[in-house]
Amino acid sequence: MAHKIDEATCVGCGCCKDACPTEAIIAGDKYSIDAEKCVDCGACASTCPAGAISAS
Repeated sequence: MAHKIDEATCVGCGCCKDACPTEAIIAGDKYSIDAEKCVDCGACASTCPAGAISAS
């Protein structure tokens, strides 16, 4: 089960991208998570200051 970023809550800071050990976070206009690369470690969710990431 991959994590998901709530686009409405995401502030675009990039903390999740920096924390991801598998480089599953894709930066763009909004951040998203590549489910194929996500290992469900939760590093992105634990570092997100906005609380925008949850398990889907």
